[in-house]
Amino acid sequence: MKTPEKIAFPGLSLAVYREIAAHLRQVEGIEVSLIPQASANFDYNQSQVAGLSISGIDNSGLDDQQRVQQILSYYRNCYHF
Repeated sequence: MKTPEKIAFPGLSLAVYREIAAHLRQVEGIEVSLIPQASANFDYNQSQVAGLSISGIDNSGLDDQQRVQQILSYYRNCYHF
């Protein structure tokens, strides 16, 4: 089993990370978890989340892999990452 892919969008809010995770979980076989922020100091310009951990991509079919990439591309375009 391959190591989960980590995705980070610096400065993105917790709510949007949760939205992305919810969309990705709709793809069959994909598991997503939020990576907690590891910073010891609170910073308003920093997200409450360090990123997403996505697993199951390698075990899914080509259509599902493309769907995951489409979802991530959508959010990259919306939030200019």
